[in-house]
Formats: sequence, structure tokens, C-alpha cells
Amino acid sequence: MNVISHSADGFRNLKNTHIEAHPSMNIIFGENAQGKTNIIESIWLFTGCYSFRTHKNNELVCENSDEARAKLRFFASEREQTAEMKIGKTKDIILNGVACESPRAMMGKFRAVVFSPSTLSVIKGSPGERRKLVDVALSLIKPNYAVIMSRYLRTLNQRNALIKKINEKQYDLNILDTWDDALASLGASIIRYRLEYIEDLGKKSSEIYSGISSSKESFAVRYSFGKTTEIDGNTDIKQILINELHSTRESDLKKLYTSAGPHSDDLIVTLNGRDARIYGSQGQQRSCALSLKLGEASVMGGLTGEEPVVLLDDVMSELDEGRQKFILNYLDSWQVFITCCDPSTLMRSENGKVFEVTGGTVSER
Repeated sequence: MNVISHSADGFRNLKNTHIEAHPSMNIIFGENAQGKTNIIESIWLFTGCYSFRTHKNNELVCENSDEARAKLRFFASEREQTAEMKIGKTKDIILNGVACESPRAMMGKFRAVVFSPSTLSVIKGSPGERRKLVDVALSLIKPNYAVIMSRYLRTLNQRNALIKKINEKQYDLNILDTWDDALASLGASIIRYRLEYIEDLGKKSSEIYSGISSSKESFAVRYSFGKTTEIDGNTDIKQILINELHSTRESDLKKLYTSAGPHSDDLIVTLNGRDARIYGSQGQQRSCALSLKLGEASVMGGLTGEEPVVLLDDVMSELDEGRQKFILNYLDSWQVFITCCDPSTLMRSENGKVFEVTGGTVSER
């Protein structure tokens, strides 16, 4: 899978930009606040996912424009395809001349992996940030996962609404039994998907981190599932979830929300057996986040049969020369779009193109 060309106008500060992409390395450089990240962001939106910077459409449109437009020509599923996006009050996408029901219809059609400074929140932030890392990747690999997750969240919201009514004495507590069964069934499917994916992600990310750190540190990742630490192929996850939902009913009634389930689980990243979120340095945490994202790209390519496009925003800052060299060598198998202020470090490779961004306009160098 690779981008053939990309155009954008009225997207944040971008003005009639056009890039004829190289199938390998695409370096996008310029001073700060010129629009480098906006190019990465507008390409990412064609995955069908939300922006990694905002969920608000109006923030994607230039102040002096009524709408933003972007177009992507890409090669996937053994053929050239075209997607066009218009962003105003809504976000509308046309794929190969056919209007999509929603942007989510693009999931699985165009796959990419993105790393930006905000990706550090995967290590430093809340469990929700780490769950999002897994859920977004799984949705792009297996669009059915996104459907199950949507049904789960809808059922969860309905159970939470019912809890509030029970607390107000409008319903009997036993009415939760039916909702608990439905929530546990969907939750078990989500956890199975996550466990299988994280096993693959952990192996790939560990290999990558070992290369980045020259094998000086041991990286590992595991899924933290409620109160249960050991899960195998024979574990009845649905029954475990039902038991947890029953045991937390009283506390749920006090808190007025459902506490047990995959919406509360976490991803634990460790270095030398210690939690990287607590004990990792800034550089180590950055390397951990980058290893997870490159591992995500590797797993995605292996499971789908097509390598995703890799979008790297300001990835080289705060990395020493040795780590930068390893990453550049590792990126050889993918099409990469990478932003920076100084392209000299990245221009070691003779195989690629260089684009300069100035005031929202792009020129090839």
C-alpha cells in the first residue's frame, strides 16, 4: 500500500498543496508552524479515523474558508484508488467515485500508522490513551472490531443510564442481568481481539526497542485485564466479566457508572521489568512509544498482507545519532512521510523526495 499523490486546500493553513509522493521516503521540512504536521494529519484522515489532534471538524478548516478539501490517490488491494474528502460541518468522503456513508467506511481501505509528539501520551498518559492505541490499530486491521466496539460502547452507555434510574428507585436491581450478559458477551470478544493483537505487538515492539537501545534494555508489553492476571485459550472471559459486573454492582450504583469491563483495562509497558510510565526517562519513553508504533506497522502489514503507510511527525527530536540511524534503516520496507525542521540528518538516503513547507504551501526540492 502506498500514496501516489496527495492534495489539500483550506485544510488548516494549507493552500492548494500537491505532492507527487515517492514510494519510499518523503521528507517534509520547514520552520515551525508552517504546515508540516497538517500534511501528515490530512493524509491520516483518509484511514477513516479521527485526527490525532482534534475531534472537531471546524478546527480542520482554515479560518477564511467555508470548507477544507483533500484528495488522495493511493495503491491498495492491487489497484490504484482515489479518495476525496470535504470537511465543513460534516466530513464527507468519496471513494472511487462512490460516496461513503461515513468516514469510518474508509477503515481497512487505506491503512496508515502515525507517530506524533502526542503519541508520547501512550506511555505517559492515562489507560484510555493506551487502549486507544490498540483499538485504532485493530479497527484498521479488522474493521469488524470497530463494529463490535461501537456496539459495546452503546450497550455500556445504556447500562450506565439504567444504573442512574435504579439509583432513583425507578427500576429493580435485577433488571441489570440482561444488560450484564450482553455487555459481557461483547466485552469478551473485544478482549480476545486485544489479547491476540498485543501478543504480536509485544514481540515486534520488543525486537524494535532492542535495536533502538542496542540491546541495553529489555522492553515488554502486556494487557492488564480487570482483576485477572492469567488468561489462556480455555479461560471463559465472558463469565469472568459477568462475575465482575455482579461484584461491582453496589459500587457502580454509588459511582453511577459501570467500572468493570474492557473500557477500564490497561496496557502495561515495562523496561527491565519496571513500569516505563513511572521509571522511564523522557528519551526511554519516546523510544517505547516509537517502538510500539513501528511494531504496530509491522503487525498490520503481516496480518493484512499490505504494508501500511508510515506517518512520522517530528520523530527524530531528542533521539541520539545511533537511534536515528537504526530507525532510518528500519523504515526501508515502508513508504514513509516524515516531518522535520532540518532535513540534513534524513537526507542520507538517496532513495526519496524532499518537500519544503512555507506558509501552507509546498515545493519539491
